Amino acid sequence: MTITKHTDGDKLTIALEGRLDTSTAPELEAELNASLDGVKQLVLDMEQLLYLSSAGLRVVLAAQKRMNKQGHMTVTHVCPDIMEVFEITGFVDILDIQ
Repeated sequence: MTITKHTDGDKLTIALEGRLDTSTAPELEAELNASLDGVKQLVLDMEQLLYLSSAGLRVVLAAQKRMNKQGHMTVTHVCPDIMEVFEITGFVDILDIQ
């Protein structure tokens, strides 16, 4: 998986490319832990994300919980397959998906 970050003031956009699964979720978790201090708006851009496992869902949920305390998180450009995962797991009710 490739993680691309772009910061604009207190807004952080993280674009994900490839597969967010058991082997790559720790990488995203570490990146988020290192990057979220002072961030008021987090955007997870999933335009190039091909697969999302339960390990990836856990990292996304942890990011949402943290951003609930310090700002807002938006998930963008979700492909139909990953949207189905969000719908089945109930994440559509938790996340701001645009």
